Amino acid sequence: MKVSCLPVSYFSEILDGKMTIKDWAKQALEVGLDGIDLSILFVKTHTPVYLKNIKKDIDDAGIKIVMITTYPDFTHPSPIERDRQLEFLKADIATASSLGAQYVRVTAGQAHPETGKEEGIKWVIEYLKQSLFTADKFGIKLVYENHAKPNAWDYVDFSHPTEIFLNIVGGTKNTKLGINFDTANILAYGDDPLPILEKVIDRVVTIHAADTCVKGELKPVLLGTGLVPFKEMFTMLKNARFDGWICIEEASFGGKENVKKSVDFVRKTWNEA
Repeated sequence: MKVSCLPVSYFSEILDGKMTIKDWAKQALEVGLDGIDLSILFVKTHTPVYLKNIKKDIDDAGIKIVMITTYPDFTHPSPIERDRQLEFLKADIATASSLGAQYVRVTAGQAHPETGKEEGIKWVIEYLKQSLFTADKFGIKLVYENHAKPNAWDYVDFSHPTEIFLNIVGGTKNTKLGINFDTANILAYGDDPLPILEKVIDRVVTIHAADTCVKGELKPVLLGTGLVPFKEMFTMLKNARFDGWICIEEASFGGKENVKKSVDFVRKTWNEA
């Protein structure tokens, strides 16, 4: 079992330049991670020298990029904006390829008040399918997440409701689109994550290991201190012969100590499951 981490707790520091991607890569190795995840927000440009230097810094740290998280908004009411979002995602996929990432996490889009349920589902399926051509070209695996809300958006994810998430999963059946299953977001919506994981487990490629202390609301806490039934989830994954990456979404804001605790918790719980 391989473990990486998206350092949500460090987002502000990295975006403000107080912490570099190289700093994060070095810390990740020190706490026992096998790889790191980056938000596309960390990557300021796609110029050759800039990307080359980022990749060198990570390689020199002795670790690799596993996943880059992106935020396509395929539910925007404007057709031209949806097309623009597709082009942005294509560029993000190319960037991920240049940095040596294996996966690109994709979203459905925002729950724009003007966007109806049926048309939104249709748009998401259409654009996700289109984006797969670029992913194939660059050797990237796209993974769609049961997402909640990033700070990059005004609204919650259109597919945060479990029913919509499952409709989009069903609409992309028999494609190469995988799933990045977030362990906390189904609970944050108010549903039980175990039966939902069971329904989509054959498509799950990566796991976002996150925790929340409130059912019906996303209140991130240190892994293992909230409501997420990690042992039961890991048992289900093991029974399904899951051998992908568990990508910790560390958002407890406890610094390096809590990143280390999260890594240790995931490894211990996986072994016990």
